[in-house]
Amino acid sequence: MADAASRLNTLAQDLLGVSLPVRIRAWDGSEAGPPGGPVLVVRSRRALRRMLWKPGELGPARAWVTGEIDVEGDLYEVLDRLSGFLWERGGEAKDAVHYVRDPRVRRALRELVKIAGPWPPPPPPAEEVRRRTGPLHTRRRDKEAIRHHYDVGNDFYALFLGPSMVYSCAYWSEGGTLEEAQRDKLDLVCRKLGLKEGDRLLDVGCGWGSMALHAAREYGARVVGVTLSDEQAAFARKRIADEGLTDLVEIRVQDYRDVGDGPYDAISSIGMAEHVGAVRYREYADGLYALLKPGGRLLNHQISRRPEPDETAYHVDEFIDAYVFPDGELAPVGRTTSTLEEAGFEVRDVEAIREHYALTLRRWVANLEAHGAEAARLTSPGRVRVWRLYMAASAISFERNRIGVNQVLAVKTPQSGASGMPLRARTWGRGVSG
Repeated sequence: MADAASRLNTLAQDLLGVSLPVRIRAWDGSEAGPPGGPVLVVRSRRALRRMLWKPGELGPARAWVTGEIDVEGDLYEVLDRLSGFLWERGGEAKDAVHYVRDPRVRRALRELVKIAGPWPPPPPPAEEVRRRTGPLHTRRRDKEAIRHHYDVGNDFYALFLGPSMVYSCAYWSEGGTLEEAQRDKLDLVCRKLGLKEGDRLLDVGCGWGSMALHAAREYGARVVGVTLSDEQAAFARKRIADEGLTDLVEIRVQDYRDVGDGPYDAISSIGMAEHVGAVRYREYADGLYALLKPGGRLLNHQISRRPEPDETAYHVDEFIDAYVFPDGELAPVGRTTSTLEEAGFEVRDVEAIREHYALTLRRWVANLEAHGAEAARLTSPGRVRVWRLYMAASAISFERNRIGVNQVLAVKTPQSGASGMPLRARTWGRGVSG
């Protein structure tokens, strides 16, 4: 095929109504589009078949995971330039493919089908989640979803998370390292919770045990951490044993809904509530409220999304649902605080740290790129491409304020009204009981 890139560029303009903002290099070596900057490489016509079969996010994602499309140059710049097609215009593009009536668009589609080659499209990459059935957020389905994401391998995660092994937004200061920023985040959580020696802390979604270790080692807290991932639990238990803290920290493979040994003085939930889902969020809030003693504090650290004009129109991101966080859901921060209040909590502080997550993700991506060959050996080249795209695209989303992340501090205030909180907001003292 002669000059495939020019033909693709023209067809994209006919279908979308605007020119593509990046240069294209096609499988025949031809190039078209604005000169300079990064290049979107279409290595195979199979990529086009995937996009025609699954317009929106999923088709391009499958082509990316298989390596049928790639980027030469700055991945962030390509994602930023294409963000209008990938996110803001995603619904419009899908409607154009399925319900088109414009004769010019019909012709463009027929031409694109001819270029794409014989049907059907190739099967999805092996890294894609198999189709799920049954109600959302049952214990069985949640466990399967968590294991898909977190049981990829501890060594794989260590390559990009670094020694801290914290898989949530860090808390940055000028010139700090990733490890310092993650330590500062864990310490901020402990101080907001007012932890002191002997306090019982429940760490919901404890991951590889970093929060539990910090709270026990630095504050003398007695910690129970729960996770649904066997690999995370094994890793966390070894870390705890190596540091001689088995008398203070217990790690359980347990659903948060099955924890019944309250009361606790404090609860931390860091990057876990995104897995709960709208249908279970009130149950989540009620359960944590019941596990706290009167005056106990909850620190809920959670990614949020912008509210939709019509909330019924919200849909889970196709790429993330298929490859990263099956069944994960984001909610506006207002809905989160309202649900916590409905459960009985008094919300005392909300801190938005959106920019901090963009910085964290960019550091993780740099680590993954630096260890790409080893990461591929531990998992698969497709899995590395999944995580690279997911984290880079998420960084752009945080930077553009499409999503945010918030620390919500809530108290189970007793009937007396004595919350135990400091009089001045955000004077989080170390080891302060109130």
